[in-house]
Amino acid sequence: MSNTAIAASGLRKAYGDRTVLDGIDLSIGAGTIFSLLGPNGAGKTTTVNVLTTLLQADGGTAQVAGHDISTETEAVRASIGVTGQFAAVDDLLTGAENLELMADIHRLKGAERKRVIGELLERFDLTDSARKRAATYSGGMRRKLDLAMTLVTRPEIVFLDEPTTGLDPRSRRTMWEIVRDLTDSGVTIFLTTQYLEEADQLADRIAVLDQGRIVAEGTPDELKRRVPGSYIQLRFAQVAELDTAARILPGSARDDEALTLRVPGDGGSKSLRHLLDRLDEHSLEAAAVSVHTPDLDDVFLSLTGHATTEVTAP
Repeated sequence: MSNTAIAASGLRKAYGDRTVLDGIDLSIGAGTIFSLLGPNGAGKTTTVNVLTTLLQADGGTAQVAGHDISTETEAVRASIGVTGQFAAVDDLLTGAENLELMADIHRLKGAERKRVIGELLERFDLTDSARKRAATYSGGMRRKLDLAMTLVTRPEIVFLDEPTTGLDPRSRRTMWEIVRDLTDSGVTIFLTTQYLEEADQLADRIAVLDQGRIVAEGTPDELKRRVPGSYIQLRFAQVAELDTAARILPGSARDDEALTLRVPGDGGSKSLRHLLDRLDEHSLEAAAVSVHTPDLDDVFLSLTGHATTEVTAP
């Protein structure tokens, strides 16, 4: 696979008079985690459905794993795995039988079939429960089994459409570890999520989708720096040092009780370096220095007018 796992240009999709995707451009590097964020109804799932060939775009082009989604649908499907919003496991089957079913669908035979199933059960910590019916699994176990089923074919690219919705915090973090392990092995992850913390923790790059358009794209830190409100906080050991720092740093806000000074900044290393040089010029040394930037919730409020898309975690 080339250095670009997914490339899209001008993707459009409409249902009657309602435009869902209004010219989407994407370039996603191989072996990275890309997260698509947006309010409900922004077009996240439609984007996934188009890129996975489950839905035909009305316009634009896209290549997934180097294959055109319109003319090479079978090659695209052979290169990807898809885990939807709801676990697609068969409750009447055991965990192992669910994996065996997927292996049969993809015509894995003999020793290879046995090896793949065994490796996936071990990788997802499902060996002990392999012979139990999936109906008895917890929500976290079901999601792990669902993802394991997706990986039977060893896909180059995995689409995760809100994979941790409804999971408890511990199960969510387990899924995060699994996702990171996948990218460490070279798999590309396309993640849609309503959990802002999830995107912040996992994504190498984030695109914000609103009303069918990508309104911002960058690393989590780059997006945060676009929103006003970053500052550097300095804590001093003595009031005299705080007094001097407040005098040489106009526009800062002091807290005499905490002996801290809050200095507006852009959250970048250049502004931090300039500030520390300024302190050094006056022989001042802060006892502690911390950089505070807006979170992704602030980014959403600024870009989409919605305070958050995050679902309250259990």
